[in-house]
Amino acid sequence: MSGAPSAVWLLPIAALLVSGALLIRTGMQRGPRITISFMTAESLEAGKTRVRYRDVDIGRLQDLHLSADRTRVLAEVQLDDSAKQFATCDARYWVVRPRIGMTGVSGLSTAISGAYIAADIGQASRSCRAFTGLETPPFVTSDQKGKRFVLHADSLGSLTAGSPVLFRRVQAGQVLDYALSVDGSEVVVDVFVNAPYDRYVTSGTVWWQASGIDVSFGSDGFRLDTQSVASLLSGGIAFDNAKAASASRQAVDGASFVLSTGRTDATQSAEDGTAARVFMRFGQSLRGLSIGAPVDFHGVELGRVTAIDVDFDPATGRIDMIAALDLYPTRLGRRYRQALGNGDSEAGRRLLHKLIADGLRGQLRMGSVLTGQRYVALDFFPRAPKVSIDTQRTRVELPTVPNTLEELQDQLAGIVDKLDRVPFDQIGRSLDRALQTSASLFQRIDTELVPEARETLTAAQQSFNAANATLAQDSPLQSDLHAALSELRRTLTSLNSLADYLQRHPESIVWGKSSAGAPEH
Repeated sequence: MSGAPSAVWLLPIAALLVSGALLIRTGMQRGPRITISFMTAESLEAGKTRVRYRDVDIGRLQDLHLSADRTRVLAEVQLDDSAKQFATCDARYWVVRPRIGMTGVSGLSTAISGAYIAADIGQASRSCRAFTGLETPPFVTSDQKGKRFVLHADSLGSLTAGSPVLFRRVQAGQVLDYALSVDGSEVVVDVFVNAPYDRYVTSGTVWWQASGIDVSFGSDGFRLDTQSVASLLSGGIAFDNAKAASASRQAVDGASFVLSTGRTDATQSAEDGTAARVFMRFGQSLRGLSIGAPVDFHGVELGRVTAIDVDFDPATGRIDMIAALDLYPTRLGRRYRQALGNGDSEAGRRLLHKLIADGLRGQLRMGSVLTGQRYVALDFFPRAPKVSIDTQRTRVELPTVPNTLEELQDQLAGIVDKLDRVPFDQIGRSLDRALQTSASLFQRIDTELVPEARETLTAAQQSFNAANATLAQDSPLQSDLHAALSELRRTLTSLNSLADYLQRHPESIVWGKSSAGAPEH
């Protein structure tokens, strides 16, 4: 009996076996243990903070410690057995806490329940044990339906991550991220359009930046365009389909588009095709003409000013102002397009030569008397001097004519210049010497003539004396000529002063001239 085990030991052994089985079963039911690194451990508590997916607990934070270089916080998370798919390498994790930003307020419920770690399931086949947590919640989760698109813009404007994407003022998506291109020449913006709005994005869709309030006050008047309240706070992007692109196919996921600065630029570039790039040379100041000013032809906007430059020739000392333009000739109508035939460039050159021969010229005109903004007008001037153009150049130079006020100034300046070249003083001195010679001749004849002829001689001498007095240095004729020349000079000075004053104070045409801002004569 002494060699047999005591029954009293059977109970502890059985308990140990049961506990081991439970531990083994519990270990087998546990999911993978992962490590997530964050910038900070704010609002995280080991043993309390939960890991959630769609508000369902899938794990718990077990431990917190610093990384070896002490730049990150490492969160040790134990996932449940049912959350094995959340250990794939493309899974994402972030901390949900109250946040206030330009795109709105989020995470308010955690002010009562406490912060938690949110998860987004991945699709990769390979599993990982280390993850880098997101510092801000993603705007699109992996299970959200829709399409991503890439937009290329010259400037970011007021856009930010989370800015709304609008389709006919309905929020259809949001901006995911943005970055500069490799060469820094443009901004690349990633956007996501939710289903079912993504089906409206076609190969002919146009995109533009849509801020909350778009106000423009220029040569083409006052314009006000509004979008949503969300875009007022954080900027926004709008898209629509151009009329000419109604039969286009749906865009594929990841398609690229150009992001324009405004709706007008976006729709015009889509409907009018490629712009004809030309330039005009002006011999006058372009003050009041800004980039974006319209190019007008009888009330129809044919294009816009794209650049303004100065061309100085050191050899001649001549200074010209250069305005670069983007024109859309197809806006001239159906008959113009028919005249071009199938779009042959040679036909377009012939037609342009004919228009220039008929007097087509560019002219700088005042667009708004309140703002002083100017625009470029295209019109026909049959009396304009004949010119020839080179249509083989990359940028064709279109001829110009001065406006009415500057043309009047040039004419008066020419008159004054011609009068300045008349030698009035020399003519007066020559006439004075001739009259003195005639006077001495009369005196000699007076002593030799018979008395009966003296009365006739006296009358003739009086006439010569009158002519001499008329052409004398201080005679009324000389004074009148000098006075007329002085008046012409003062008129030209006044016109120059008036032109300069109107450029600086165009509003005086409407409100009148103030005493403080009156031009000096």
